[in-house]
Amino acid sequence: MRIAYFDCLSGISGDMTLAALIDAGVPAEQIQAGIRSLGLGELDLVVQTVKKCGFRATHIEVQHPPEHAHRHLHHIEAMIDAADEIDQDAKQLAKQIFVQLGEAEARVHGTTIQKVHFHEVGAVDSIADIVGAAIGLRYLQIDACEASPVPTGTGFIEIAHGRVSIPAPATAELLRGVPLAASDVASELTTPTGAAILKTVCRQFGSVPAMTVEAIGYGAGTRDLEGQANVLRLLIGSSQESPLGFPVEVDQVIVVEANIDNTAGEDLANCIRLLWESGAVDVFQTACQMKKGRQGTLVSVLCAASHLAAIEATLFTHSGTIGVRHQRMSRHKLIRRPHSVETSLGIMRGKCVWLPAGEWRFAVEFDDAALVAAAHGKTMLEVRRLAEEAFLAGEPLAPPAAALERL
Repeated sequence: MRIAYFDCLSGISGDMTLAALIDAGVPAEQIQAGIRSLGLGELDLVVQTVKKCGFRATHIEVQHPPEHAHRHLHHIEAMIDAADEIDQDAKQLAKQIFVQLGEAEARVHGTTIQKVHFHEVGAVDSIADIVGAAIGLRYLQIDACEASPVPTGTGFIEIAHGRVSIPAPATAELLRGVPLAASDVASELTTPTGAAILKTVCRQFGSVPAMTVEAIGYGAGTRDLEGQANVLRLLIGSSQESPLGFPVEVDQVIVVEANIDNTAGEDLANCIRLLWESGAVDVFQTACQMKKGRQGTLVSVLCAASHLAAIEATLFTHSGTIGVRHQRMSRHKLIRRPHSVETSLGIMRGKCVWLPAGEWRFAVEFDDAALVAAAHGKTMLEVRRLAEEAFLAGEPLAPPAAALERL
């Protein structure tokens, strides 16, 4: 399985991501051909080798004629769909990233994703960064992405809506549920574009996963920072072979458990809610019988190592337990990708998983299905059926790289 790991020591932006991908081996000419086919005028991708605190890195700049357009999501999606130098997988990924951005902007401004005006992230260079990143990740045949905790920087910046604190409102929304790294750098280290890319492609955040590193790319930011290199490091590698006879993702999680018999039901429900907010990957409860015949509940939590302290603090604070145990465990997971389908009731997001039989299975996101069902007076069964039919009728997705390697 091919893995990309984003080492965000100095944050992440769209241009840093694109530069790191080029430095890791993606042909700049292929990315330039793709972004030129978006119909945004004459675009030139200027690639330079620079030094940041003594370290070599690649810097990119998208040169284009001046413009002052404020675009909606459907304008950007139409440009991506019409681009004839971008493959379908890269188009799909680019649109997923813009949907993440649109949802964050809509929450910030109290509107709908259809009405959101993309200001800074709707500019030519930001569109080129996102589409170029999608092209690059698909070119490298990445099956899964992970990232380090993300620093945002401190201070203030000026955006289209005036002066705001760092992280910018859209960046903060996008980083909900993402572990942040402490940083006292008085600069915007992570931009909305960079945050949207991470939120869309990364399955988890933490230390470098178990893999054999095959390529390393360094993408430089524009500013020079005092005391640290303003670069994004991208590690490209492969994970250990699955012993199951078919490709799967392999990672590790911490399993945290507590036996609880002295907490009211509503208080335990609140504790479970807070465990999700503390970074749990999964939470489940099992009825058990404890000492002196008391009925109790075994609460089990799966989390990344970086969230262990927060999970244990939540259990100790919001349940009656006085002891928590944990262990590290390996997981095998089906390879999955985000995917959207266009139905007669609108676009719906979902996930595709690669089955042992050698085919993709699609499942629509519950929240999207519920919204569509409520808006059109349909049942969830009808909506799920429409989404499944749209997936089967669409252009087939390419197999993951890990599956192709077995052919």
